[in-house]
Amino acid sequence: MNQEGLNFSWLLQMAWRDSRKNRSRLLLFISSIVLGIAALVAIYSLGDNLRQNIDNQAATLIGADLALSGNKAVEGKVKTMVDSLGTERSEERSFASMVLFTKSGGNRLAQVKALQGNYPYYGELETIPVQAGKDFRNKKEALVDQTLMLQYEAKVGDSIKVGEVTFAIAGILQKAPGQTGLTSTVAPSVYIPMQYLDETGLMQKGSRVAYRYYIKYAPKTDVEALTKVLEPRFEDADLDYKTVQSQKEDTGRSFQDLTRFLALVGFVALLLGCIGVASAIHIYIREKLSSIAILRCLGVKAYQAVLIYLIQIVGIGILGSILGAILGTAIQQFLPIVIKDFLPFELTTDISWLSIGQGLAIGTLISILFSLPPLLSIRKVSPLNVLRATSNDSKPERDPVTWLLYGLIILFIFGFSFLQMRTWVEALVFTAGILASFIVLYLTALLLMWLTRRFFPTSWSYLWRQGLANLFRPNNQTAILIVSIGLGTSLICTLFFTQTILLTRVNLSTSGNQPNIVLFDIQPGQKEEVLALAKSQNVPVNQSVSIVNMRLEEVNGKTAADFKQDTTDKQSGRIFGREYRVTFQDSLTKSEKLVEGKWEGVYKNNGSLIPISMEQGFAKRSGLALGDTMTFNVQGTMMQTYVSSMREVNWGEVQTNFLVVFPTGVLEEAPQFHVMLTHVPNPAASAKFQQAIVQQFPNISIIDLALVLKVLDDIFNKIGFVIRFMAGFSILTGLIVLIASVMISKYQRLQESVLLRTLGASRKQIFTITALEYFFLGALAAFTGILLAFAGSWALAKFSFEAEFKPDFLPVAALFFFVSILTVIIGLINSRGILSQPPLEVLRQDT
Repeated sequence: MNQEGLNFSWLLQMAWRDSRKNRSRLLLFISSIVLGIAALVAIYSLGDNLRQNIDNQAATLIGADLALSGNKAVEGKVKTMVDSLGTERSEERSFASMVLFTKSGGNRLAQVKALQGNYPYYGELETIPVQAGKDFRNKKEALVDQTLMLQYEAKVGDSIKVGEVTFAIAGILQKAPGQTGLTSTVAPSVYIPMQYLDETGLMQKGSRVAYRYYIKYAPKTDVEALTKVLEPRFEDADLDYKTVQSQKEDTGRSFQDLTRFLALVGFVALLLGCIGVASAIHIYIREKLSSIAILRCLGVKAYQAVLIYLIQIVGIGILGSILGAILGTAIQQFLPIVIKDFLPFELTTDISWLSIGQGLAIGTLISILFSLPPLLSIRKVSPLNVLRATSNDSKPERDPVTWLLYGLIILFIFGFSFLQMRTWVEALVFTAGILASFIVLYLTALLLMWLTRRFFPTSWSYLWRQGLANLFRPNNQTAILIVSIGLGTSLICTLFFTQTILLTRVNLSTSGNQPNIVLFDIQPGQKEEVLALAKSQNVPVNQSVSIVNMRLEEVNGKTAADFKQDTTDKQSGRIFGREYRVTFQDSLTKSEKLVEGKWEGVYKNNGSLIPISMEQGFAKRSGLALGDTMTFNVQGTMMQTYVSSMREVNWGEVQTNFLVVFPTGVLEEAPQFHVMLTHVPNPAASAKFQQAIVQQFPNISIIDLALVLKVLDDIFNKIGFVIRFMAGFSILTGLIVLIASVMISKYQRLQESVLLRTLGASRKQIFTITALEYFFLGALAAFTGILLAFAGSWALAKFSFEAEFKPDFLPVAALFFFVSILTVIIGLINSRGILSQPPLEVLRQDT
């Protein structure tokens, strides 16, 4: 029987023979990784398809060869330059404004886009009817986003009022270049012809307007090379630009981040499965010790015994990876449905053979890596083990090769995360986070077992004591179940808590007498009339603020041009490119706190520099300090100021907050507009007040915070569904590990069950002991995961969101009982075979 050397055909034959009675168990062991491989193949395939679709549809994402954008209209030489670009040009002016549906009286803040020209040049404005996307440009007609049409039950042919002009609704807008389902929910679009923009009366002082210019070039023009030459001129004119290539890169980068994140979530599921594999193989080998010892007696070398079982694992690992790849390819066909609201294009899916190959390679490699540590224990099995019945319980020796394998596993996790994140620091943090999570869960399991043993309730009934004792007796499955089920439960719980924190924060900000309606773009001559209207409808005005637009010209005597030349200056030159909206006030508001310097709320016109207050975070990012001088251009008037104080601003408060605050006595006569914050008691009063404002002052825009809250809820639900979809792989993998662990424990519990039956225990008593054991296991696993979620979510609320953590305990309790009861059901289903057979028959099977 002694086989010298590496006789591979003999090893295969032995592996095949030995697996005959254990194939179902081996398949169960390796099935733990099927879902993890399926998740990875699905995500990799999605990434491949996204890249292909972005390459094919990049031009339709931007709708032109070149897009220029700025916050002011081009004039003079800049206009001449823009007009000279390309062979065809279009212009778009975009701003937020209220729109009124004349038939229903409904009103809503929308993104109004005034369009001139034949844009888009690639793709089209997808409308119902189809021709409306082209015909509306030459008539007093509008295209209205389908979300608005559905919300206000409007139809083609109805009217919509934008400012002072009433437009006929020419068509329902389904899709525009770069638009996603999410953007249409947050800011639904209304397209009108540019020629009627001035008539609307919406282009008032203080109105924030985005100016966009779309250019089409002749075929085969190297647009990238042209823009590189023109880039300095674009920067001087404060114009941002995008080309098809840059749009492709930006879109690809954003979705690459999404697929990397989802791949990491899938990888967590795979790691859970691998822990299940390692535990299952460990117990499988322990049960094979007597067979291995017999082989050693017959002359089989230690390395040959290792190879026999390694061949079994590799074979089943490859099979599991193939099944996972098939499942992942099928899942990938449904992923576009899950993420369609986040995509600005129509996603078509194809089979990605590269992704399937990656899945097979990772699955096989990870099966080997995680099964080798328990497999290597075979080397220590002596032929004398046939005679030593108690040797199984001996304490294992420290094996340096096993520790080397653990190091390789950690290196593999780091390598995988590095391929996803592309930076070693992030990969290191992810690897450390994964290890910390597993260690915390494992230590928690050990602590719970120690506490159970230490404070064992001796006064309980025998059945309860026996079920509880099963948690810490030899060959227990407490640690593996708490790690696998606990991590999956923790992922779902943390997501739920985070969503609750964000929504509760917004709810608290709009509850009680807090403002829930914001009116902006109120012109000076309209302020008193708006106040009178609010008073007539018993709507209290919480806050009325004047806002002045200005631009920054100099900092400490240096202009933007000086900063560009002096690259060693620590201050940021980007502070010159923005338009500042500032206010003036004589005291701090409740959302502001003085943290540095001296607050000066009143300016006495004595010829000195004007003291201003800066928001601390903005000042730090911009390299500004106390005493710095700043020159602002207020509609052509230069104002010399210096930074006298720094404020900490709570941006979570529902009220107007500013980066720069002037004292009173300076800006009262400057061109300005006003913002008012009011509180309406109920939806009916809100609708009545908004309709009155829109009809009487069409230029005033309204933000309904109740509607914002609903939109946020929709967004969180959509994002949450995507993450829950991926976290579901972790939960399902944990359940498979649970099934595998219970199946393993089924074989380990045979002798004890037989002993109990022999001593006179009834089937009902054994059934109760088993149910209690698995209830304790499920409850501890769920409790540990929820506890971790509580700790993580509390830290997020306190340090990241700076919000109060008030979790909703009802869904958490439901999740706890669901996991606990499911564990009991699976345990009982798998144990029913032991209860239904007579003791002698079970003993014969065991021997």
